[in-house]
Amino acid sequence: MSETVTVHELAAHDAALEPTATGERADLLETLAKHRHFLRFTTRDLTDEQAGRRTTASQLCLGGLIKHVTAVERAWARFILDGPSAMPDFTTMTEADWARRADEFRMLPGETLTGVLADYAEVARRTDELVATLPDLDATQPLPKSPWSQPGARWSARRVLMHIITETAQHAGHADIIRESLDGAKTMG
Repeated sequence: MSETVTVHELAAHDAALEPTATGERADLLETLAKHRHFLRFTTRDLTDEQAGRRTTASQLCLGGLIKHVTAVERAWARFILDGPSAMPDFTTMTEADWARRADEFRMLPGETLTGVLADYAEVARRTDELVATLPDLDATQPLPKSPWSQPGARWSARRVLMHIITETAQHAGHADIIRESLDGAKTMG
C-alpha cells in the first residue's frame, strides 16, 4: 500500500532539525535547513508512486532527488572527518559503479517516500551535529580524485558545507519543477 507524506509530517521533520550552533555555524545550518525544507516540501501529500514518477524529460523523480541529496550530504559529511577515503575514486569507477550511482536518482522497488525522508532526516541530524561540534571549520582535506576536481585541491569543512548547501538548493529547484509538472503544486507562489 502506498503512503502519503503530509505537510504536518514534513513540519515535524523541520522542527527536529533545528540547528543548535551559534554564529557562523548557525548561519550555515539555518541556510541548509531552509533548502532542505524546500526540497522535502515538494513531496508533501504524495504517494510513493507519485514520488517515483518522472514528469519531465529528465530521469529525475522527487524520491530519487531526495535519495541523491541524502547520499551526497552523507558522503561529504564523512569527507569532513575522514578525507578522500570517504568517497570513491571517480576516475576508476566502472560502468557497474556508475549504474549503482544512477540508482540513487530513482525510487527502487520496495522503497517508500516515508523511508527516503526518514533517511534524509537522520543524515541531516548527523550533519547538523557534526557542524555544531566540529573543532575547526578551517580544517582541510584533499579532494577525492575525480574528473571535475583540480589535482591537489583541498577543501575546508566550511567549503564542504557550502557545497552541501549549494547541492541541496539546486536540487530543491529541480524538485519544484518536477512537482509542478506532476500536479501543478509549487513550493512557492
